[in-house]
Amino acid sequence: MMNKLLIIFIPFAVACAQDETSNTLANEAIVEQVIIEVTPRSLDSAKYDLPWLDTFSIENTLVNRVAAPDGYFRKRDIEGSFAHWLRRLPLKLGNPDVQLYNGNLKGYQNGHAFVINMDVGTRDLQQCADATMRLRAEYLYGNNKEDSIHFNYTNGANVQFSKWKSGLYPIPKSGRVNWVASSKNNGSYASFKKYMIQIFNYAGTLSLSRELESVPIESIQPGDIFCYGGSPGHAVMVMDVVENEAGNKRFLLAQSYMPAQEIHILKNPRNQEISPWYDLSEIGKEIDTPEWFFSRTELMRWN
Repeated sequence: MMNKLLIIFIPFAVACAQDETSNTLANEAIVEQVIIEVTPRSLDSAKYDLPWLDTFSIENTLVNRVAAPDGYFRKRDIEGSFAHWLRRLPLKLGNPDVQLYNGNLKGYQNGHAFVINMDVGTRDLQQCADATMRLRAEYLYGNNKEDSIHFNYTNGANVQFSKWKSGLYPIPKSGRVNWVASSKNNGSYASFKKYMIQIFNYAGTLSLSRELESVPIESIQPGDIFCYGGSPGHAVMVMDVVENEAGNKRFLLAQSYMPAQEIHILKNPRNQEISPWYDLSEIGKEIDTPEWFFSRTELMRWN
């Protein structure tokens, strides 16, 4: 029998934006029931094993653990959108230490507010840019959009999961890749994870920055990335955005780092009163995160 995992979010109070066709106030509390149906593309749990969903609980999703600040509200997202998916990622209980890929603890433990309940792998690969690509790819794969999964290698070659799952394997070669037949590559989740390891090996902040499109910080939205492409470089993902009636925005950031480590929601080192939220109106030329300074012009978006 086909397996289907149904996760139901109990009703909870949230604030909503003013609808263009109604007179609902932007800060009016409403009761919303959110239902997420996790339906693996293959409907085969043996092929689509999501260890980071095994301990899923309603209370520990980002949207339920991180309340919007007073006077701010989350705009309604579209079910199936990247924003909808990011807001409903599971978090680890409490505020545990961040673990490295080898099970050791990260040396610096004062920069995070929450830890995302997602595996990091057993190799020193899923670092900063890799974590942003992992989140994007997991979203696309889990929402039957796997043919949209593709990333650039540092040599400029674009490597599509659609080719990988058809039984081909990419071999980097001077600005391109040669695709050769591989009986091991397919569309299963296990093979998808191997594809991502391949991406982690040959991509980084430099290739990611060339693949994304620069956008003005005023348009910030969940799924955007602050990215400085270099060696070293860094990348953090915008996980959520809230807004007040005046139109000012606050946002959450998440990162992995070096060595490879669990993805975690960052604290705001400049304003502990609103942390982990960052306030757009307080940002000058730079954004101060616990382990990196970004220019406000380094906000980018998947195109």
